[in-house]
Amino acid sequence: AYLQWIEQGASAFRIDTIKHMPLGFWKSFSDRIRAQHPDFFLFAEAYDYNADKIAPFTWPENGKISVLDFPLKDKLDKAFGQQQAGYQILEPALYLGSSPYQNAYELMTFYDNHDMPRLNADDNGFIDAHNWLFTARGIPVIYYGSETGFMRGKAEHEGNRNYYGQARIDAGAASPIYRSLQRIAEIRRHTIALQKGLQINLLLDNDRAAFYRVYQHKGVNQSALVLLNKSGQAQEFSIDALVESGVWRSAISRKTSAINKKNPRLSIRVPAHGVEVLTL
Repeated sequence: AYLQWIEQGASAFRIDTIKHMPLGFWKSFSDRIRAQHPDFFLFAEAYDYNADKIAPFTWPENGKISVLDFPLKDKLDKAFGQQQAGYQILEPALYLGSSPYQNAYELMTFYDNHDMPRLNADDNGFIDAHNWLFTARGIPVIYYGSETGFMRGKAEHEGNRNYYGQARIDAGAASPIYRSLQRIAEIRRHTIALQKGLQINLLLDNDRAAFYRVYQHKGVNQSALVLLNKSGQAQEFSIDALVESGVWRSAISRKTSAINKKNPRLSIRVPAHGVEVLTL
């Protein structure tokens, strides 16, 4: 049945409540699909905030099925919701080095969905969350309505799943959340380093984050420097760690900065609740 859906154009499967069937079942399921479609992507919901409990689904011996990143979701809610914790709270859940997952970069990253309260944040909280999701490791998942802050903070049976409707869709473009999301999503779409590059953290501290995304594969090479500011004031960044000489271009303003080997430093001012992406 599922092979038939793939033939009709399905590009990936989201598997619901994967933990209610044994691992051996999912190995057989994925083997049969990938025998005909070797690169077909599968990801699943294993509703658990313990990485060690959801990681086994990602292992090849269990079907190599990616999962929704619940452990990181818990930290994203604290960083961008009412608690407004610093960026440093995210670091332990990224698993950029030693990891229980087969590949942390293929995890599906999100801050809420239909089974839990929506993110309880103001417009800037949503903007900051999207700036992170679309530049950091993982594959971002956005729940319907979050592009305008729909039913923010509402629990599963208290408005979370309410009808959105054409009128709200038509009015969406006026939302600052929507406009910011559209911009960073477009930047990600045209920047392969943000999609697939390794993440190298330089700074995760309070309201500021700085990291590289570096992609090198089959003759395609791209480095991106991401700077995030979730404070209400502009912040100055001065980056000299691992800065390569050459021309760096802003994906937002398109302005360029020429860096030489004698003084490898990038100094950038990032606006309040803003993002900067520089590509080499």
